[in-house]
Amino acid sequence: MRVTVTGKNMEISDYLRDLALKKMTKLERYFPSNTVAQVTMAVEKNRHIVEVTIPYAGGLIRGEEVTGDMYASIDNVIAKVERQIIRHRTKLEKNLKTDAFNEPVPEFFDDEEEDGPKVVKVKRFSIKPMSEEEAILQMDLLGHSFFVFMNSETNDINVLYRRKDGNLGLIEPE
Repeated sequence: MRVTVTGKNMEISDYLRDLALKKMTKLERYFPSNTVAQVTMAVEKNRHIVEVTIPYAGGLIRGEEVTGDMYASIDNVIAKVERQIIRHRTKLEKNLKTDAFNEPVPEFFDDEEEDGPKVVKVKRFSIKPMSEEEAILQMDLLGHSFFVFMNSETNDINVLYRRKDGNLGLIEPE
């Protein structure tokens, strides 16, 4: 597994980089050797944030952890990602066996407009047709409250979202 460790508004020390790489080796047994993983560390006030992103054919596994200590954040996010993989192992096996986990990480960039509200983050990703069940799995793996996908039954773009009551909602075009 190839791991890239980056810092957002901070300098990553060699010790912290080595620690993150060492902890990521725990996840190597789940992925082929050509897998590319991204570890991003940031400090905002006294919050230490670590995000792990592992793209694979058909989806993305992502975990984020915020604590008061960078070392605890690293340990917690690795444990969180491993729990996600184990929990969804049977659903992921078909992708794991077919040369998975080798798609590039989606690109992010900042838009610099000056007037009024502005777009501060743009996320581009390819959409592949998938069932509602696959979309629910991807939304859970990403840890997001919504997920945009192309419904394989209707070929329409749908939005799946988590409601305040814990259930899921689906937005379909007419």
